[in-house]
Amino acid sequence: MVESRLIQDRYVLLDRIGRGGMGEVWRARDESLGRHVAVKCLKPMGPQHDQSYLRVLRERFRREARVAAALQHRGITVVHDFGESDGVLFLVMELLDGRNLSELLEDNQARALPVAEVVDIAEQVAAALAYTHRQDVVHRDLKPANMMRLTDGAVKICDFGIARLGHDIGYSTFSSRLTGTGIAMGTPHYMSPEQIGGGHVDHRSDLYSLGCVLYELATGEPPFAMDDAWAVLVGHRDTAPRPPREHRSDLPAPFERIVLDLLAKDPADRPADAAELHARLLDVCPVRTGAVPRTLPESRPRPFATSVRLPEPPRLPGWARNMTTGSKATGPGALPPPPPGPAAELTGAWTGPWTGAEARPTTGRRRGSGPHTTPPPGVLTELAGRHQEALRLGRLGRWEEAGDAHRDVAAERERVLGPDHPDTLTSRYEAAFTLSLRGRPDEALREYARAASGRQRVLGPEHPETLAARQETAYVLGQLGRHVEAHEVYAAVLAARERVMGPDHPDTLRCRHNLAFNLGRLGRPEESYRMALDVAAARARVLGASHPETLVTRYEVGYALGQLGRWTDALQTYRQVAAARQRVLGAEHPDTLAARYEAGICLGRLGRSAEALQLFRDLADERTQAQGADHPDTLRARHCLGVNLGRLGRWEEALAEAHDVCARRADVLGADDPETLVSRREIAVALGWLGRWTEALAVYREVAQARQRVLGADHPDALASRNDEAHCLEQLGRSTEAVELHRQVAALRQTRATRGRPRGR
Repeated sequence: MVESRLIQDRYVLLDRIGRGGMGEVWRARDESLGRHVAVKCLKPMGPQHDQSYLRVLRERFRREARVAAALQHRGITVVHDFGESDGVLFLVMELLDGRNLSELLEDNQARALPVAEVVDIAEQVAAALAYTHRQDVVHRDLKPANMMRLTDGAVKICDFGIARLGHDIGYSTFSSRLTGTGIAMGTPHYMSPEQIGGGHVDHRSDLYSLGCVLYELATGEPPFAMDDAWAVLVGHRDTAPRPPREHRSDLPAPFERIVLDLLAKDPADRPADAAELHARLLDVCPVRTGAVPRTLPESRPRPFATSVRLPEPPRLPGWARNMTTGSKATGPGALPPPPPGPAAELTGAWTGPWTGAEARPTTGRRRGSGPHTTPPPGVLTELAGRHQEALRLGRLGRWEEAGDAHRDVAAERERVLGPDHPDTLTSRYEAAFTLSLRGRPDEALREYARAASGRQRVLGPEHPETLAARQETAYVLGQLGRHVEAHEVYAAVLAARERVMGPDHPDTLRCRHNLAFNLGRLGRPEESYRMALDVAAARARVLGASHPETLVTRYEVGYALGQLGRWTDALQTYRQVAAARQRVLGAEHPDTLAARYEAGICLGRLGRSAEALQLFRDLADERTQAQGADHPDTLRARHCLGVNLGRLGRWEEALAEAHDVCARRADVLGADDPETLVSRREIAVALGWLGRWTEALAVYREVAQARQRVLGADHPDALASRNDEAHCLEQLGRSTEAVELHRQVAALRQTRATRGRPRGR
């Protein structure tokens, strides 16, 4: 189709991977960035075609490029580039590794998919649609062929070729220009009644199409499975669909109700929007405990922030905010071929007898185990299903249950497949991830170390999966405050990733981001700032300026600027990140609110306390509505509100706010939690400013004793509390006691400096 196999002197077309109505899709190599991409080319048309039709087709293609490039969500295919070369319009997209849902149904011989997998797909598509609809984009051609199930379990919506902006829908001149008068664009089996009748089309049309897709995934056939296209259209317009449970009795009744609501003829009878649909899916389709066969290999990337609020994971400590964990790596490292037979199709690449010799890049066999007898396919299928259920529990934020499930599967896989089988190591890796999220870094470190050493023996030291496990060990070392060791591991992993994957691979950039973060915690803010700035620029170039990972790094740039005392620059950076996150994620998304919170910190540091006070007051109200009155982030905003009341001299109000926040933090986090102690100290500060020094001394002593008990006597926070106590004694005229306390603090500081490293918790 394309005369030259080089597009715009940059994209080398390698092989055709798809063909559709508008053009062809090629696997290609981006010579500039050294990565593989997908290039969609508009079919060239000869002079025999009507020129007005060609203009419409080209306009549709350009529109797809503009619409898709503006969308930044993990559930939507990323568009990298767009242009025209030698008269051929082209679109450059991320290269997806997986199968579209139509192919999955074909692979399954047109039989229905497992219930849990259908629900999982429904949840992910609903989240992506909630985002696109919030951007006023309606897809208008949702069908199985336009949804990809990736090998890591993620689902992405593709092909916005006839998408329209919501505010343009209903204007006949626009509609006729893109679709042709009287032509209803879409695919008959998945078209909404309003599309068929040429009526008003909005986001609820996409919900109808999604209902058709889910009906087919759940039953094996679309709701109106006739051969005649006109009969199908009439069915959508006039006929009630047969209830899905008549096809399949094991389908949960609540899920059937959702599908039938989506298929309502009147748009007003469908769910109000995709966010409501997503919430209903979570509420009425809980995770099942039985085994669920997979149609794709069992892995997934670490989640980005999504456009629909999911259950909150456990709170990370303050120092770990905006640090990213590793992701499931894909790259040039060679994996052993999957064994033949039906079990491989259900459980992924690793289901045969494992000796370790097939994949090791060096000679010799793995230590401590011999070959295992091939287990029955049913056992492997059950383990694959249990592994998938554990992943799904994690996506729902149910990390404790997910961790228990992963550990059980790891033990069973070790018994059946051996300790160094990649499936066993994957389960250990996932179990470690849940331990890290649950605030148990010591245990997580042990599990990651086992996974990393096993993968190194089996796959080699520089295989992407080995590097992913090593990077996670660095992350939990940071959680433990062992930043020097974390730095060494990050540096080694980064060097390997750059050799294996290239400097601009997303996994390489993620490692560089974490290294920049860790430099800041090592007290090297200038290096942290320069590296974060470089990573932000690279991520903007590779992923897009508004991609969530780009914004995470720009957020880290703001943090480094603050460490350097450049508060005006930090404020500008945080405000830019907040604005971008509001566009991409929504105004109430926790990541958007986090950027606004940091902007408030900057305002306070700049002495603009009145502006900071108003920002934190608004933020506390919004967090209360979005996350609840006792959520740690809500209490953090209220704490800063109280601090700025004090800066404005409103100490009675500041004291009342500090008392309430401290009491709530003690209930939610515990009496000795660092944030509770910060609030307790703020009570003492307010008491001092009000001249109530005796009461302030008692509170300062409580804080000092708690910090010494929890952190150690020579921890900087414990020493700062002892200085607070000494200041109180001076105000009360007890100078001798104050001098003695200052002497003790100086001695502890000297001991700490001599030892050269902080004591751990």
